[in-house]
Amino acid sequence: MNEVSKLNIQLVTTIKAWDPLSIGEDDYDTEAADVVQLVHQTDDLTHLSKGIQEIYYFSFLETIPLPMCKEMAEKLLIMKNNASCEL
Repeated sequence: MNEVSKLNIQLVTTIKAWDPLSIGEDDYDTEAADVVQLVHQTDDLTHLSKGIQEIYYFSFLETIPLPMCKEMAEKLLIMKNNASCEL
């Protein structure tokens, strides 16, 4: 398995375990995929935070507070940056 695939698995696992709406981590497949794509497209914390918020709002019509999204975005960017150091 290549490094990008390993990173994607780690990202998806982290995103799904977050469960920001308390509906169960198995109910976020689409959102996890969208967030992973966004993580690969940006290194900007604010852009990623707002993007995460928008992705979940689009799916569930509930707004996750931006500070919660920012905390998750920080974790995801750290994971991405650590993985890129290993590549």
